[in-house]
Amino acid sequence: MSTQKTFLLPDLGEGLPDATIVEWYVKEGDVIRLDDNLVSMETAKAVVDVPSPVSGKVLKLAGGAGDVVVTGTMLAVFEVDPSMPQRAEGQDTGHHHGGGHAAAETHGGAGKEVPSDNGHKVIASDEGGELRDDARPAAKGEPGNERADAGTVVGAMQSSDAVRSEAAVAVGGVKAMPAVRALARKLGVDLTRVRPSGAEGVVTMDDVKKAAADGSARAGQGGGAPRAADRAAATAPQMQQQPAPQPGQRSTMSQSGKPMRTQPPGVTASGQPEQLKGVRRNMARVMADAHAKVVPTTLVDDADLHAWIGKQDITARLVRAIVAACKAVPALNAWFDGENLTRTMHPHVDIGIAVDTDDGLFVPALRNADMLDGNGVRQAIQRLRAQVGDRTIPPSELSGYTISLSNFGMFAGRYATPVVVPPCVAIVGAGKLSHDVVAVMGGIEVHRRMPISLTFDHRACTGGEAARFLKALLDDMALPQ
Repeated sequence: MSTQKTFLLPDLGEGLPDATIVEWYVKEGDVIRLDDNLVSMETAKAVVDVPSPVSGKVLKLAGGAGDVVVTGTMLAVFEVDPSMPQRAEGQDTGHHHGGGHAAAETHGGAGKEVPSDNGHKVIASDEGGELRDDARPAAKGEPGNERADAGTVVGAMQSSDAVRSEAAVAVGGVKAMPAVRALARKLGVDLTRVRPSGAEGVVTMDDVKKAAADGSARAGQGGGAPRAADRAAATAPQMQQQPAPQPGQRSTMSQSGKPMRTQPPGVTASGQPEQLKGVRRNMARVMADAHAKVVPTTLVDDADLHAWIGKQDITARLVRAIVAACKAVPALNAWFDGENLTRTMHPHVDIGIAVDTDDGLFVPALRNADMLDGNGVRQAIQRLRAQVGDRTIPPSELSGYTISLSNFGMFAGRYATPVVVPPCVAIVGAGKLSHDVVAVMGGIEVHRRMPISLTFDHRACTGGEAARFLKALLDDMALPQ
């Protein structure tokens, strides 16, 4: 009797709750060999090729490009071919991604055997658990439906068993999935010069690969207008089908000229809902978790840079000042366990450096910042940013930092209330440099100053400790060099 195997999506990272389908390498009905690439999946950390756990015929796939698949739910169903190479029972799959093998064992891994004449279908429901053939959700207390909190780079968070679909996002006039944009950046392809072949003018993975192969859309080339024109021509019929907005419906004034109450956004709101995925999906969960678990308080002040001599690396000076403040007040270079009410102060200083990307926020760790000089800090930051940019940064570099730095002022903004992500207890925010009029003995002067915001978890440290930490940071920033 032929045997079917259901392959459940393994954990492709360190406790990542789901992943997004980028591209299938097979289609239903194809025959695939053991360890051949089955699908490319995007997680919050990387784009990963998942190999086939068996040799045989592909009976069912878990969706199309852009669909989100929850860890531990069905990814593919195979009809095993005993005449082809198979992995011995219990043999390692050789596919490790920060605990993926362990997850495979927990959730079925390379697949649980299902007789071909069973006909049982397993589909994830929005509420979690299985939907049986009668479309009734299985009780969450039944075996196989319990899910522990999924771990993440910077904290634990809840996950469900839902499989959701998301649409391509239009940015800069180009409609493409975030994973396609990531591939384009990696291959040096300018998406505005790529001719889309997908439905509704969406740029696909194949479009980017073809453009990279023939060199027709290399980043930095001129002459992007013809491609933009083609795209505009392709989307023009869609625009013509949309009804013109009625100005009267958007007015906040009545016919008599008096102000009237406007309606809240609802079902009539325009725009295409976008399912968050990858890094942004992870960021949304982490921020919600931090909001629920931390008691944040923020202190603000200005670092006076008037005494600086010559040109200096601002980020390196910020790192050095944070290290000095951590040594002066170790209470903020710590982790806090809110459930057990325990605090762990660290002898070393690993600073999480917030890195903004089109795909979302990464926070790689600058290890042993207290042991680095200015050049060492700059080289380490450049390495981390390069790894974030091409999505090659190891998961171990995205966790374990003891305090955080958000240098948002390089874009805009003076003061902020940065989010403290547990187990850390503090984050420093650096605002935009400005030239301010400062009162001095005998008159006034214009000094270059940097706004500093310090947010801390008030459960783990006192206001006095935070104020002394901020003073130590400002004093170091004020030094000539």
